[in-house]
Amino acid sequence: MAKNAKQTIIIKKYNIIAGHHGGAWKVAFADFMTAMMAFFLVMWLMSQSEDVKKQIASYFTGPSMLEHDFSSYGAKLTLEKLFLDLANEPLGTLQKMLQPVDYTPNIMSMGNQEIILHQIAEDIGLLAKSVSINEDQVDFEIYDYMLFQIGGAQISSQFADVMEKIRKLTVGLEDAIVTIDSEIYVETVPGKNIETADRVALQRSYILKKYLETVIKHPSVTIKVEKNVKKAEVLPPSGMPAGSIIFSIKQKSRLTDGGAPRKIETELGAGKVRQSVYEDIVKKVESRKKKQK
Repeated sequence: MAKNAKQTIIIKKYNIIAGHHGGAWKVAFADFMTAMMAFFLVMWLMSQSEDVKKQIASYFTGPSMLEHDFSSYGAKLTLEKLFLDLANEPLGTLQKMLQPVDYTPNIMSMGNQEIILHQIAEDIGLLAKSVSINEDQVDFEIYDYMLFQIGGAQISSQFADVMEKIRKLTVGLEDAIVTIDSEIYVETVPGKNIETADRVALQRSYILKKYLETVIKHPSVTIKVEKNVKKAEVLPPSGMPAGSIIFSIKQKSRLTDGGAPRKIETELGAGKVRQSVYEDIVKKVESRKKKQK
């Protein structure tokens, strides 16, 4: 080869782009966060009273609220609820996780519309003719004949069973105002006059108030009564239109400890829940109960 011949030099350049494959740091970070969470959990446990430590011990020997949530709401909703609870009240949530299975939750502190609907479906099922949920209030309505004889304030044969279901739903309430609204039609009372209907509606509300006062123990809960007398625009074939009992649960603006209440996330839309949506949730809850038997 001639001495003056030029050599061709080829330079190859490689661009290495990590893209989505450089995630090793995520694993290390997750391990770090898990270790930190475990550390703070241990520190928190060490500072607790003997009663709390006994609850922790019972967690490993019996069913917990977390297990109850998985069986009641399913994995998806339970994990969503757990995430929201940890984000809002980390220490309180850890304490609730260790509660025994017979612990009664406060539906107004659940923070999630779908979770609350599942709880209502679990406790009272299709007894609810309608359900409404706003960011600070839950209403459910049942027919008056489920609790009282038509046109009067005498309790029905189903009263005890129905009120037991309502007890399960309301017994854990705290920092709430419960309003019982008795709606009745003039056409159903003896004499078909407004004064009689007004008296019957008020008597019904006070009977229900008296019952709830015996089962809701927390002193921060206030129970009120209302009445609503109507005239039917169209009469059914029986001539006796069914009235309603509406239970409204409203969160107080301030909690007992002075803090602000947790708002309910209404991902299905605030206000009245479509009956078809609620009935579908009831079916899911009943199906889950059958599988557990």
